[in-house]
Amino acid sequence: QVQVVESGGGLVQAGGSLRLSCVTSGHTFSSWATGWFRQAPGKDREFVAAINWMGSHTFYADSVKGRFTISRDNTKNSVYLQLKSLKPEDTAVYYCGLDLLDRVSGTTREYEHWGQGTQVTVSS
Repeated sequence: QVQVVESGGGLVQAGGSLRLSCVTSGHTFSSWATGWFRQAPGKDREFVAAINWMGSHTFYADSVKGRFTISRDNTKNSVYLQLKSLKPEDTAVYYCGLDLLDRVSGTTREYEHWGQGTQVTVSS
C-alpha cells in the first residue's frame, strides 16, 4: 500500500521559514515526479512546486517563485519544500502528490497517491 506522509508544517510569523518533507513508502515505483500543492479554507487546491525524478527539472507557481525551493533525496524517498519569506497568504494545508509518468506538471489531476497534508499557518 502506497503511503505518502507530509510533515514540517507549523505556525510561523510573516517573514519566517519552514521546511516541509514528503516521504513515500510501500511501493515499487521506479521513478516519479512529485508536486506540492496547497489548499486554503474555502479555496481550491492550487499548485505550488514540482520536481522530476532526477531533480534536474523544477517548476514553481508564480506566487512562490524566488521564495520556495523544492528538492529531493531519492535515497530517502523524500522530497522537500523550503519555504522562506512567508506571507499570511501562504497559510494553507500543504499536500504532496506523485506523478508516476514523471512529468513536471502544475495540474492536480496528473498526480495521485496524495498524503494527508501538513498545516502551515503564517501570522501577520
